[in-house]
Amino acid sequence: MNHPSAVPVAVRDAASPTPAAPPASSPAAWRRWLRSPVATRLATGVLVLWAAVTLSFAAVHLAPGDIVSILIGEQLSTPQIEAAIRQEWGLDEPLPLQYLHYLGRVLHGDFGRSYILNTDVAPLVIGQLWPTLKLTGAALVVTLVFAVGLAVLTAGRRWAGRAASGVELLLASTPSFWLGIMLLFVFSFTLKLFPVAGDRGFASLVLPALSLGLAQGAVIGRVLRQGIERALDEPYALTVRSWGIGGLALRVRHALRHAALPAVTLAGWLVGGLLSGAVITEQVFGRPGLGKITVDAVLSKDMPVILAIAILSAAIYVALSTAVDLLYLLIDPRLRDRRARH
Repeated sequence: MNHPSAVPVAVRDAASPTPAAPPASSPAAWRRWLRSPVATRLATGVLVLWAAVTLSFAAVHLAPGDIVSILIGEQLSTPQIEAAIRQEWGLDEPLPLQYLHYLGRVLHGDFGRSYILNTDVAPLVIGQLWPTLKLTGAALVVTLVFAVGLAVLTAGRRWAGRAASGVELLLASTPSFWLGIMLLFVFSFTLKLFPVAGDRGFASLVLPALSLGLAQGAVIGRVLRQGIERALDEPYALTVRSWGIGGLALRVRHALRHAALPAVTLAGWLVGGLLSGAVITEQVFGRPGLGKITVDAVLSKDMPVILAIAILSAAIYVALSTAVDLLYLLIDPRLRDRRARH
């Protein structure tokens, strides 16, 4: 009885076709991307923006008072005039339809016209955005320099750490506008080293940036100092010391990197605090920016401007928070891998 000869395993495996890997655009790859941390953060950001637009619209249109009376102002009014204004501004439509129209305009970057100035809101708000961003950026530099410097110099040193804790507590509990007034009194009115108000170059940016950034730097500095102290107790720090590296080099080149991870989680709060604080700081120092037009819009009940500023602030905060979260995933691969497994 003849038995068929056995086919070698290598030949059989070579003859059998290898299943092709699914293309990158396959449904499986798309589903994997939808479950990724990046997609989750982007979807969360979109939902937060939609909620900001919806809540801002509801707060304006459901608040007591009539928008038409704001548009008419001190002029004599008749029912015919009020009806014409309602039709011109789309206020005669049902509220859900007004909301849908407004949502569509916002998606195209159209925030309507100012009730008071009768000009497009988008150029008005964007034109004042740069001074606020400039102040926020300068305050962010002050925050980081103060926080890192204070943490590196005082971490692990008992008396210096206690003194730094007292300074941080004092600055963190001091309102930025009060600190700004004190800085103006000492350095502008008394010593006459810096301008009192306005936006006249670098000198006029120093005091506002200090008043806005020192309080935030106190909070970040405390987190960094505690992180550096924990890092200095880790086994790797002992190994680095055995290489002859210690003191400031150990803190800056090794411990600070590990201590930065907890501080990164506060970056979204930090930037949000700087942006909101800039509105008040601009008023104290008489600087142009979103602070001035926000106060003017609130006092005059210019609702389209208020809505645009609220939505723009939410968009900036969401964008920065999303970027910080993604940066944290990049810095700490363990978190990225853990989320990917789930």
